[in-house]
This record gives sequence, C-alpha cells and structure tokens, in this order.
Amino acid sequence: MKLFKRLLLVLLVILAIVVYTQYPKLNIISGYASKNMASTVFLTDRSAASVTLYDNDVPLIKLADVQTNGTSAEATVFGLMERKSVCYEGLGCTLVNDDYDANTVVPQPNRSKLKNDLPFPFGDNGIKDSIFANIDYGALEKAVAYAFTDSEVQKTRTVLVAYKNHIISEKYLDGFTKDSPILGWSMTKSVLATLYGILEYQGIIDLDKPAPIEDWQNDERKEITLNHLLRMQSGLAWDEDYASISDVTKMLFLDADMTKGQQDKEAIAAPTEVWNYSSGTSNLLSGILRKHFSTHQEYIDYPYTALVDKIGMHSMLVETDMKGNFVGSSYAWANTRDWAKFGLLYLNNGNWNGKQLFDSQWVDYVSEPTLHSDGTYGGHFWLNANGKFPDAPRDMYSANGYQGQRVFIIPSKDLVIVRTGLAEEPDFNINTFLKGIVGSIQ
Repeated sequence: MKLFKRLLLVLLVILAIVVYTQYPKLNIISGYASKNMASTVFLTDRSAASVTLYDNDVPLIKLADVQTNGTSAEATVFGLMERKSVCYEGLGCTLVNDDYDANTVVPQPNRSKLKNDLPFPFGDNGIKDSIFANIDYGALEKAVAYAFTDSEVQKTRTVLVAYKNHIISEKYLDGFTKDSPILGWSMTKSVLATLYGILEYQGIIDLDKPAPIEDWQNDERKEITLNHLLRMQSGLAWDEDYASISDVTKMLFLDADMTKGQQDKEAIAAPTEVWNYSSGTSNLLSGILRKHFSTHQEYIDYPYTALVDKIGMHSMLVETDMKGNFVGSSYAWANTRDWAKFGLLYLNNGNWNGKQLFDSQWVDYVSEPTLHSDGTYGGHFWLNANGKFPDAPRDMYSANGYQGQRVFIIPSKDLVIVRTGLAEEPDFNINTFLKGIVGSIQ
C-alpha cells in the first residue's frame, strides 16, 4: 500500500509539472487555431472542414476544437483556453482578448480598382499568349509538375512562373484557382519593407535617421535606425521560436498591440553587431509607419493607395491586430497572380507600366547581404548570395513565408517564380524545383 501511495504521489507530481509547463501553451494553440480558421473561411470561402483537415492539421494545433459561423471562430483545447477571432470586411480577422468591445468602430481601407484593358501583369484582362524560342516548355512543365508530386509530403498548392512579364506556366492543386487568396505569412515582411522604399522615394523618411521611438531616447537604443530595423540588426533581444512560448508566439497569439513586443526589449548588442531574425521588428516597423499619418484612416489606406491597388493586386488584404496595426510580420493574403505582380514590381526595378513607385536603387538595398547574416538576408528579403540553393543564380532574392510560401525574383533570368503550399524544406526540395525551372530557359 505504501508503494502504491508513493507511485500515486510521483504520478501526481509529474502531472502537476506537465500542467504547469504545458497549460499556457493551450492559449497559443487555441489562438492559432481560431485565427487561422476564421481568416481562411472568411477570406477564401473554403469550408471549416477543409481548414481542419489540412491547414490546422499540424502538431499541437490539431488538438484544438474550432467552431465558426463565417464571421468569427472560437477554439478550445480539451474544453480549455477558449480564444475567439472576429472578422471585418476589408480588414480580415483579428484574434481578440477579454478587452474586446464588439461596438468599437473599426475603419476600413478605401480601395480603388485599376481599370484598363491590359493583360497580366499590368491589368486583369487575361494573359499574353506568347511563345519564347529560348524556353524548353517540356522541361518547364516537368519542373512545375515536380512541385505537385508526392502531394502528401510536398503539399504544394499553387505555382506560377513569369518570364519577362509573361506567365509561361501556371498550375493549381484541385480546389485552388488563380483567384484563391493565399496567406503569405512572412512574405508580408517584404510587402511592409516596400512601403518604406516608397516613403524613401517620396522623400518622407531617411533610413539612416534614428527610429522615432520616444522610450529609446534615454538609453543606448537611441542609436537604432530604420536601416538597422529593416536589416534585422538592431541588437534588440528577441526569441523567434515557434515551438515554444516565446517572444514571437506571445506576440502573434496573446498581444493586443503587436507593435510593442520588440519595442520594449532591451539591447543585448550594439546595432550591426548581430543579425537576429525578428517578426517583432517587422511589427515595430508597422507601428512606426503609423506614426507618419495624422489619422488611423490614412494609415489603413496607405498600403493600398501607395502599392497594392496601384499595381492591381486587388486580391491582397493585410490583416490588423486589436489596436488597428497592420500585422506586417505575417498576415497578408493575395492570390498567386497578385503575389507574382509583387515580384514583377521588383524585377522591373520599381517601375510599374511606366510609373516609378520606388527608386531602382531600393532593389539593390533589399538584395544586398546584411552583415552577419551569412549572405542569406538583405532588407526584409531573403538572398541566395551564399549559394544556399546551388542550382539557382546567386542574384536570386525572395519573399519567404512559413510552410514554403515563396516569391523568387531572379533578375539574371528575367524570372519571377511563386510557390505556395503547406510544406517547406526538407519536405519540399526548393533547389530541385528551382533547378528545373531555371534550366528550362536558355
């Protein structure tokens, strides 16, 4: 009997430890499940069953039970830690907390439609029917088809290849079309950075000036510039670990104001001494962007008037947090053709059908390797400068997102390649994918 009591006591202690260490994670799990369900159903018109079966079918997240009515979603884990996300026209969905007031008036962005009869990419009147003599179309189609093989592992949803502003290949998984919005995750960072490129071109900001954060002015953080933030080399502490309760998971699934997490961190190094990838930095930049406008409406309108609608990415929508800040780290949605337009804007050095949106030197800026990044990172874009993908050109740079969302820009080949899905390396072999496509063009 004594042995039994001792074993029971040990089991209770173990259970208490598990509950103590794992219970807070339930908040993150139900928050992710609620947000992902609400946004996907609301923005893409896919069924809740489909989201449960595919998008939320990842470790731990699959434990959540989610209920949705189309404009909101609520999730729990084992009946605990209920989290709710609510949706608004023009803004997408937001994960809310107990302070949420359903009567709050939320400004929606003013959108405009680019009207012309031009084909892709400068309009929406179909695509150009073109044949290039230097393209091996058989090899190209084989390379694109490769992305869809072993669908249970590679989980590719869409692929688009654009050459010299022409779509030369396009393929969609069943259930997805050219009009299906895709969550870009961290590709959103590159969209946010582009807004800074536009502001710089307009003479509104100077990247070498200190970041306008009042709380930093009395300590060593006053030396941090916009350039340091765009290059992820501010020296501020940040833990980008998605497998635990970390700075990034607390920001995305607990914080009402996502611009504050990085702002409140201490400096652990001087600017440029270290490179540390941080979604908190991107959302801090979103908050700084807001400071340039006198009203919330002007801020909400700006990405669309300055960039998104100006180049006809009309399917794009960037979601906001509870405080109305764009979640510039993670939450931009757009269909595959519109993601390709974003890449083509860079391939064309910031010029869109004769109109310059940002200086051509901005392309050099974002694609220049950042110190201590081992040639893998520029200014909110990823690089191939160190040959990480040996069979792709070294001048390739890209917008990258969780689960293998990619917009590859390859100036030396006049190429933009978009791939979206639910798996990344090593399950999806990026080098083999790129090798086939690049090799098909002589």
